Amino acid sequence: MSSEEIATTDEADYWCDARSPLSSLLFLLPWIAAYEVGILFFAGDQSEGLRNGADFWMRSWLSIAGIGQILLPILVVSALLIWHIIRRDPWRVRLDTQAGMLAESLLLAVGLVAVGQLHDLLFRKLEAGEAADPLIVNAISGQWTRAISFIGAGVYEEVMFRLMLVPLAFCAFRMFEFPPRGAAVMAAISSSFIFALAHHIGPSADAFNLFTFSFRAAAGMFFAAVFLLRGIGISVGCHAAYDLLVGVLLTI
Repeated sequence: MSSEEIATTDEADYWCDARSPLSSLLFLLPWIAAYEVGILFFAGDQSEGLRNGADFWMRSWLSIAGIGQILLPILVVSALLIWHIIRRDPWRVRLDTQAGMLAESLLLAVGLVAVGQLHDLLFRKLEAGEAADPLIVNAISGQWTRAISFIGAGVYEEVMFRLMLVPLAFCAFRMFEFPPRGAAVMAAISSSFIFALAHHIGPSADAFNLFTFSFRAAAGMFFAAVFLLRGIGISVGCHAAYDLLVGVLLTI
């Protein structure tokens, strides 16, 4: 086999391996650990003030169901493990895949930053007003606490709106006899508008603004496309990397 054929095979292997449940799980573990440890370190018993909305909602649902809130990350890990077992994938770990997933997440995050800048420019021309970045929440002071909150948004918003909601929406549209591709597109669109709307619901929600709503909907479609094409691991990495880039690194 020539070196070109080997390179092509490795690229194909990475493309599939990065989407697998086991690779996604291994990629998610550091993000989940950083968020959960950071919550305990910075917030302690006052963790509700630091947890992002999706995390808080899912933990509330677990409490209503009589399940301990602390089990949420364990349930996420278990779901990916069960998915891996059902697929009967090999128990194989590739460090080059993990490195590639990180690089791909950062590249996609930079792409979303560019989309956000174009969106901001368009609204400035249309409204001639000031616009803040729509995915950044400044209610929490301090770079480290904000970083922890953004990591949590990357993990649990993707779990809630992509890993849970997109497949449910896909199945719902398939029940109405949408073709698979059409159902996937409609699932991405509908889940994205729900993602955007969720940021304006609840006592601590943001005031409705067309700029923030439209960008969150666009970002939701971006993340949904990443989830459908590249898997949950990279969608989490992209979301968390974007929030950290815009909310921490670019504000220093």
